[in-house]
Amino acid sequence: MADLQVAVVMLVDRQGRILMQHRDANARVSPDQWGLPGGRVEEGETPVEAARREVHEETGLVVRHLEWFWSGLRPGFDGITEVEVHAYCGYTEARQEDVVLGEGQAMVFLTAAEIHKLDMGWTAALLVPKFLDSPEYEMLRERAPLPPEGVL
Repeated sequence: MADLQVAVVMLVDRQGRILMQHRDANARVSPDQWGLPGGRVEEGETPVEAARREVHEETGLVVRHLEWFWSGLRPGFDGITEVEVHAYCGYTEARQEDVVLGEGQAMVFLTAAEIHKLDMGWTAALLVPKFLDSPEYEMLRERAPLPPEGVL
């Protein structure tokens, strides 16, 4: 088992843009780089519960429907610990003006072209290109209907 578990979310809006966070200079991880909403999985919490909680804390948005996208291990930034990353994706009807910045310098919906120009932190650099090339992104980008209640 990893020393730490984190959950991140790739949230797609009506225009097919993905919600990205510009971390501030004081961030412990990836300062001044772009990342995804997310954070530590707390004790007693499932990764998907952590993903929902972190999105709400960092953006004010409530996300009910998330689908698993990827899980895997990466080294911790201290070079000693191991981090288990759980990535989820979902669709939102939220607009930019609905997002309340709860952490970082900015939290904005960006197009794929805009994202490719960003200086991304390690986790975002690993996950976002995979997501942009995935059938999951294609489905969400085309504004597929939300899954029924009870699905993740």
